[in-house]
Amino acid sequence: MGAQGGAVWPVRAGVVPSLADGFCARAETAADLGAALVTGALVVLAPARIAGQRPSGWLESCGKTQLAVCVAESLWQSRRLELLIWLTCAKRASVLSGYLEAAAAVRESDLAGDGESVARRFVHWLGQTSVPWLMVLEDVPDMTALDGLWPSGPAGRVLVTTADPAPFYGDQNALIHPVGLYTPAEAQHYLTGRLGPDHGQGAPELAADLGYEPLALAQASAVIASSAMTCQNYRAEFARKRERAEQASGSPAAGAVTWTISAEQADRLAPGTARALLSLAAYLDGRGIPRAVFGTPAAGAHISGTADGEGADRAGQALRAAQLAGLVSVDTAPAVALIRMSQVVQAAVRAELTGELPGRAARAAADALLEAWPEDEQPAWLARTCRLGAYSLQRTAAGLLWAGGCHRVLVRAGQSLDRSRLTGPAVTYWSELAEVSDRVLGRGHPDTLTARARLAEAYLAAGQVSDAVSWFRWVLTERVRMLGPDHPSAITSRQDLGRALMAAGEFADAVTALERVVGDYERIHGPDRPETLVAQEHLAAAYLAAGRPAEAVRLYQRTLDTRERAQGPEHPDTMATRFKLAGACLADGKYKNALSAYKRSLAYRERVLGPDDLDTIAARAALGVAYHAAGRMASAVQAYEKTHAAYARVLGSDHPDALASSAKLAQAYYEVGRVTDAVTLLRDTLALCDRALPPGDPVTENVLRSLARVTGR
Repeated sequence: MGAQGGAVWPVRAGVVPSLADGFCARAETAADLGAALVTGALVVLAPARIAGQRPSGWLESCGKTQLAVCVAESLWQSRRLELLIWLTCAKRASVLSGYLEAAAAVRESDLAGDGESVARRFVHWLGQTSVPWLMVLEDVPDMTALDGLWPSGPAGRVLVTTADPAPFYGDQNALIHPVGLYTPAEAQHYLTGRLGPDHGQGAPELAADLGYEPLALAQASAVIASSAMTCQNYRAEFARKRERAEQASGSPAAGAVTWTISAEQADRLAPGTARALLSLAAYLDGRGIPRAVFGTPAAGAHISGTADGEGADRAGQALRAAQLAGLVSVDTAPAVALIRMSQVVQAAVRAELTGELPGRAARAAADALLEAWPEDEQPAWLARTCRLGAYSLQRTAAGLLWAGGCHRVLVRAGQSLDRSRLTGPAVTYWSELAEVSDRVLGRGHPDTLTARARLAEAYLAAGQVSDAVSWFRWVLTERVRMLGPDHPSAITSRQDLGRALMAAGEFADAVTALERVVGDYERIHGPDRPETLVAQEHLAAAYLAAGRPAEAVRLYQRTLDTRERAQGPEHPDTMATRFKLAGACLADGKYKNALSAYKRSLAYRERVLGPDDLDTIAARAALGVAYHAAGRMASAVQAYEKTHAAYARVLGSDHPDALASSAKLAQAYYEVGRVTDAVTLLRDTLALCDRALPPGDPVTENVLRSLARVTGR
């Protein structure tokens, strides 16, 4: 293994499913997959269409994901890859979060900005790198999930699994590989390998009875392996079940029959609990349910039917029974604990629930998912999997999660998008949630107001400031109408509106709103309370933006005095306020005061955070700007040189922050008469920009302008 760009290679990103028990490589139907997946290739695995088969039917569970795992792991084990990325593509958000995780793992692209910008930079890097990579895109629903983010590059391979290959038919580079039934030889090989010689007698006949369906063969072999059944016994039971199914609904697929036999086997292995476990699992995302979900109190209570301390043990027994019966599989990858369940089996389980059972199961699934959701959104794969579980609940549970108000798991899913910097998906999510809440609960319901406020915040984070201002105004009006102007949530809404007005450039209105907020907080809570200090800083920033720097300086100084007295000079909030005060002094033309504040800010940050902390480096960069503005060019050049060296050392010389600091240093060189140094540095910087940044990046454009100005060309 080697180190490159700060990463230790080879690198894996995303959760690669484990191979199932008794996995069959399908030497006849998939023999050419490995050979087809050469550098530059795009291979698409899709269900083979069988005459009369309905979309989303039983035969779509054909083993394409397992074949993708087999090929990916084969390339990895043979050391033909340095980078393996596995993405679940059910939603745009899952694609973006997968790219974020991969970008962080390889440490070759900038992680600043929202998920879209990071993903685009990472895709650009994939297109330029010579590192051999494979990206597996699991369950691509359509091309919109990957709009603008399609991976390609001279060193890359792309493997897609999808239920619908139609979008790829027009791509001349795509090799569409249909995955359908086992061949008779493959089916017999699978059954005898899974069951052994004793239970495997009669395997060819059983395979024929099951129509060589992959899912049916997996379920049948699981039941036989976990019971005293033989292939002949199973054939007889299958015939009886199929005859009754045919009388009720025509000609069912084999899987529609075998799953019922598996469910009965699970009931025998875990009486009274297996069905309850399946009902809970049926509402979550079958591509991966966190194992921790089944260990929560909510899951234990639903599965065991009691709230005693034995719920988790009974849930574990039920899970083991479902696994032995072939209804779920358990990933065994290190540090990843996921339960997988075929989506067609999930649909069959839900279809059997009647009366109050759907509501109980859906709410139990939502409660359990919420309890298992990591507060810090880490690890990233677990947070992403929880979001997919919440999406599945929205799709499968419909109105079951709105009785008495919006279930908290739906809010948590949106908060997870916000915290993960997935701004575009967050806007879409909160908009849809707010519309449902409006329709189900009414416009004035507290949950609707919360959803609208979250939508406004998402618009603000996404840079759609006019929409943010409109919704913050609406939320403020409604909260004042319902709760009164002095209610904490009404004051918070006014402060949110002030921040949005700032972002929209409506500085005078922002000042008006934030002055009232500061007055309200001082009147209700007092001048030294944390919320009052935060409001003062928002107001000071508004004064500065509105061209009133003297007022900003006075307010920042007042806030700083309070923080130093209450929190101490080395508290993070105090250091942040001092840094803002320095900027306000600089804007007010008080260079001596600005330099003094920046020097103190730098000294505190070096002592508390260390010289290589990014906040420390930013403080030194700001000090350089202050020296520059004050005309103290020798000191400015020295500060810029130290800043550039620190960014290059900590982030790498091709990081955007390092490149921007390089351009600033070159400009200073030019202004002090070091023209040759300026030209050399700018040309070197431009070469790094062309290699590391996507076309049209603002840093590159700035370097080009500086080079033209310095050289006169």
